Amino acid sequence: MKEDYYQILGIERTATEVEIKSAFRKQAMKYHPDRNPGDKNAEEQFKKVNEAFSVLSDPQKKQMYDQYGHEGINGAGGFGGFNANGFGDINDIFGSVFGDIFGGGFGGRARGPRVTRGEDLKLDVALTLEEAFSGKEVPVDYTRLDNCQACDGTGAAPGSQRKTCRSCNGSGQVTYSQGFFSMRQVCPDCGGKGTVVEKPCTECRGTGHKRVKEKITVKVPSGVRTGVTLRVSNGGDIGQNGGGFGDLYVEVHVKEHKIFRRDSDNLIIDAPITYPQAVLGGTIKVPTIEGKEIEVNIPKGTQFGEVLKVQGNGMPRLGKKGFGDLLINVQIEVLKKPTAKQKELLEALAAETGGKKSFLKDLFGK
Repeated sequence: MKEDYYQILGIERTATEVEIKSAFRKQAMKYHPDRNPGDKNAEEQFKKVNEAFSVLSDPQKKQMYDQYGHEGINGAGGFGGFNANGFGDINDIFGSVFGDIFGGGFGGRARGPRVTRGEDLKLDVALTLEEAFSGKEVPVDYTRLDNCQACDGTGAAPGSQRKTCRSCNGSGQVTYSQGFFSMRQVCPDCGGKGTVVEKPCTECRGTGHKRVKEKITVKVPSGVRTGVTLRVSNGGDIGQNGGGFGDLYVEVHVKEHKIFRRDSDNLIIDAPITYPQAVLGGTIKVPTIEGKEIEVNIPKGTQFGEVLKVQGNGMPRLGKKGFGDLLINVQIEVLKKPTAKQKELLEALAAETGGKKSFLKDLFGK
């Protein structure tokens, strides 16, 4: 006695159309020959799953089966009547339910040549910190895949033309039979185009595409930092069968500066001052990234390593209004070779401040 179709799919007799398709998909994936190579039991079960689905997915056959069982189906033409569902064969059923789950390779109606978008390309550009501050229009030279000018992208030599591929009859795909089911793949003779050239173009060797030199100008915004990537729409390689161009991505790298260090939108500079300036205070001049000098006040009693902030003298905020800050890292210079007069004054200062420094006294009052 034949197995019950509902049991084969693992569903209740009240299952909806969606539940029937879902159960079929699950069972077909489980027992598909590609996942069970050489397993005769899996192959047999796969046939049963397809048979069950062919009946239960057809409202008329399902009604006959529900009322009369297998005898009702046999009387209505049996398992062979797939056309009631609009399918040509078992592979059409499988392809209809699965769609592109296996890359569009199972059964169903033959498709036309596959349209694919071109590949994206990536380039690097290097800027100085000054250029990153002001922004810059950077000329970029590179090569990309484009239509061959000699054949206007057809791949055919002048005076010849493309003709329908005999291997795939213009569909761009060929079907291979494996036992009781079939699998579609890109046609190896036309590469999925559906047509072949009678006489290939000598410039592109029949591909229709050729590497060409491009020169464009990329506008880099002010405030840009290392790692920022700019997109040039349609700046990449051309696609297949009218798929259009990919994009060009330009990644920015900002070179290290001799004086300034960058911290987000802030700029950091080391500023040496003398010991008297640190004690008594005063003013110093420091450079800016714009090539100017500004006067900065040194407060009395400034300690080594203190950071003085000058607002608005850093980098532009990328995509926003305003600027970062200029941070001045104070470093007190120590005389390596004092003159006799300097040495005399320092010794007097040392005597005035108590001679040798006592860390224990500073820390614990001892």
